[in-house]
Amino acid sequence: MQDYDLVIIGGGLVGGSLACALNGTGLRVAVVEATTPAHPSTGTTPPPAQYDERVIALSLGSRRIFEGIGIWPAMAQASEPILEVHVSDRGHCGFAHLDAADEGVEALGFVTPARAIGMAIESRLAQADGVELLRPARLGGLRIEQSHADLEVAVAGVSRLLRTRLIVAADGGSSGVRRRLKLGVHDRPYGYAAIISTVTASAPQPGVAYERFTDSGPLAMLPMTGGRWSVVWTAQERDLPAILGQDDTAFLAELQRRFGARLGRLERPSRRSAYPLRLTLAKQITRPRVALVGNAAHTLHPVAGQGFNLGLRDVAELADLLVEARITGRDPGAPAVLNGYRQRRRGDQRKVALATDTLARLFVNPFPPVRAARDLGMLALDLCPSARHALARRFMGLHGRLPRLARGLPLRG
Repeated sequence: MQDYDLVIIGGGLVGGSLACALNGTGLRVAVVEATTPAHPSTGTTPPPAQYDERVIALSLGSRRIFEGIGIWPAMAQASEPILEVHVSDRGHCGFAHLDAADEGVEALGFVTPARAIGMAIESRLAQADGVELLRPARLGGLRIEQSHADLEVAVAGVSRLLRTRLIVAADGGSSGVRRRLKLGVHDRPYGYAAIISTVTASAPQPGVAYERFTDSGPLAMLPMTGGRWSVVWTAQERDLPAILGQDDTAFLAELQRRFGARLGRLERPSRRSAYPLRLTLAKQITRPRVALVGNAAHTLHPVAGQGFNLGLRDVAELADLLVEARITGRDPGAPAVLNGYRQRRRGDQRKVALATDTLARLFVNPFPPVRAARDLGMLALDLCPSARHALARRFMGLHGRLPRLARGLPLRG
């Protein structure tokens, strides 16, 4: 039986970020991750950058969290800053824009390859003090007691028994930990899917991100390094076979028709992939000896790109509380810690979930009075600096009380 202060189930971008944040804090951490090693820190060749690699729109607050953890420099070169955001309603008068210069910041956010984030995390974990990475590993048995939790984990097929004072579920939207503990969710499928691709523009606007609302939902164009643009095209699920079955010429023509000519001619479409969209919000993000973070706690519509950023804010708050418990000699899985996490995070999670859900529904409603009201609302936002600044700070992850990592400070500073 091996003893830990906490065991993180899921070593992806959110769970791995939490493990990196707790590096060197004196806490004994185990990370249970199902995948095999993939990056140089674990002795294998790193995956090469690809034209169509998956990217994540990091808010400025998320960049500061990575700075506090100490891994931002490893991903900075691969990141494209977002200097402006243009929002518009296709075929109507509504528009709004956000500008980093108006907000007095270097950038509103950064478009960063998931590959670069993963490599930075794995490199740090390979040298981490007090963090044991178990992979490939799968959770078997799980029993919660009053003072601890016992887990049975198969690591490369060999069973190991772990005892911990806290389990952190970072195992994604279909969280196995959440299901085992029968933690209910509010679950709502949208009937839409996000189509992902990459294109090149003949008249690029470096640093400008576009969110264009169309009759089928939002269409985002995110700037990438090398003059590339990541496409996130929302379409009804019933239309997916037709769109995914198009050849490159037909796909580009339809994309150009929906987006317009702001970036000139769109070229070189990559292979297309799609995933269904749904809102999933856990009814409880804690229970005795357990905390949920990231998609295990909330899976959102991709409009405004808030999902991963919300998960990183979970990491920042939980890490703050765990280090405080360590310094004061308290149990990291005690009710005081879990209650603090729930109180600090529940409001942000619900507000962001409500905001993205409202946007996703509002901008596909064809009712003329609703359309007129939303366009007037966008124009009013663009003309009202105080409202625009408040919205920008919220979407940058700089709203309200900020934990140490969200201020770019190390936990043990």
